Amino acid sequence: MRYIIKLIRVFKEQHKKKRKTEEVSHSNKERPQLLSRGLKKNLHTLKAIFEDSSDLIIREFSFGMDKVGEVKSALIFLDGLVSLSTINESIIKPLMHNSHPFHEEETSDITSMDQIRDRLLAVGEVRTVYTHNEVVEACLSGNAVFLADGFCKALDIGAKGWEKRAVAEPNSETAVRGPREGFTENLRTNTAMIRRKIKDPALKIRSTVLGKRTHTLINILYIDGIADPGLVNEVQRRLKKIDVDAILATGYVEQYIEDSPFTVFPTIWCSEKPDAVAGKLLEGRVAVAVDGTPFVMTVPMLFIENFQNAEDYITRSHYATWMRLLRLIAFVISLLTPALYIAFTTYHQELIPTTLLFTMAASSEGTPFPAAVEMGIMMLIFEILREAGIRMPRSMGQTISIVGALVMGEAAVQAGIVGAPVVIVVAITAVSSFAIPFISDAVSLLRWFLLILASTMGSFGITIGLFVLLIHLTSLRSFGAHYLAPLAPFQPNDLKDTAVRAPLWAMHTRPRAINPQDLKRQEIPASYDPSTGNKGNRSEES
Repeated sequence: MRYIIKLIRVFKEQHKKKRKTEEVSHSNKERPQLLSRGLKKNLHTLKAIFEDSSDLIIREFSFGMDKVGEVKSALIFLDGLVSLSTINESIIKPLMHNSHPFHEEETSDITSMDQIRDRLLAVGEVRTVYTHNEVVEACLSGNAVFLADGFCKALDIGAKGWEKRAVAEPNSETAVRGPREGFTENLRTNTAMIRRKIKDPALKIRSTVLGKRTHTLINILYIDGIADPGLVNEVQRRLKKIDVDAILATGYVEQYIEDSPFTVFPTIWCSEKPDAVAGKLLEGRVAVAVDGTPFVMTVPMLFIENFQNAEDYITRSHYATWMRLLRLIAFVISLLTPALYIAFTTYHQELIPTTLLFTMAASSEGTPFPAAVEMGIMMLIFEILREAGIRMPRSMGQTISIVGALVMGEAAVQAGIVGAPVVIVVAITAVSSFAIPFISDAVSLLRWFLLILASTMGSFGITIGLFVLLIHLTSLRSFGAHYLAPLAPFQPNDLKDTAVRAPLWAMHTRPRAINPQDLKRQEIPASYDPSTGNKGNRSEES
């Protein structure tokens, strides 16, 4: 036993020593390496960091300095990430041809680099960096770095100029009367479009970087004085907890910060339209924009947002209400129609009118599979066709959709594989799902869940499934907000912007479920009254 105890102690001491050496080496790796005064040494270190990188450009040149002669310097940037016109006209040309004379004693002073920045460089964004890590980060961000012999610091010069897609109408959210511009993959273009919508200095943009390999720039947008400060801090806290190698799109961030990662319902809202995101910000929400993706997320999200559209607030309230009701009806049809068909034809034939029952029986006569199997086969084929139509090129995708909808469906009925009623039900379900694009992914999964319950227990199984979904929706939260608000908990003042879209002049307050700082949205008590020339019954102001 004593021998075993001694061995354990020896192993513990060795483990402690190994751990200390690892911590020391790790701290040495993380310790920033300062720039030296020798230009050649700095360039040698940077070339070793960017080894085997053919896009690294190092432009060495000299510029004049009074009483000392020419000073050797270098400009470092990555080809394809910078604007060559900015490099040539605003950086190299002023340094080589318009060098301001410097005094001899200033050349050994570290502040001389600041004089180069203030007097020679004709660019808007310049900052001083002191370490090799900052130089590398600046180059990878699309900037140019200026180094000079005799200076132990460098200049990070803003010269971004990579290729980017022009602003165009988004494909996922088409508009009839509303704005037709959509976000692009350029983060600064996206924030600028939101700035155009909200010309208020209270619109704040916080910046952070995620991804140890990608170093993706993330912006947090909110309106100071409207958004809840606790919500803003919570979003920032969740983003800081992300410690991964790569962040390439909003979907990466969404999966790390959402409240319920195992639910099929979306709890973070995404959009390609600047006007839609601006409307969410004005209600008190917080937006998260990711560089490299044309989608912007907003939190918190409520269930009713799946049936809202940015154009609902542009059209008249009567038509907007009717469109929302149609979307809700399409949601119910897309979710329940296959399950109800199986339940009625298998367990509850007495609920079907006699004439219709005979017609359905005659059309399904001779099919080799039960109704549940037929429905499952057709739904599976529909999902495959939908995925193929999305992923294939547009011209081929339309062809696949036509072939799948017309040729394959008709051929399946004539061959006696499935009955005509099954094809009709699947077609109605497919068309209804296209009317609710925001929640169509969740509906496509829940449809199978209810279909299995209907095949085994009939309408009783559908009832159980709906109760399970209702309980699940009631338990969901999105950054502290109840997902089913304002229905659960019930908030009657917020019902003006749910299934019914009240006139804009009637929406006095912002949604209480989001907990905005400024609850009051406007002070218009009624619509315009032409008889008095005033707003409703409001007394005429002197």
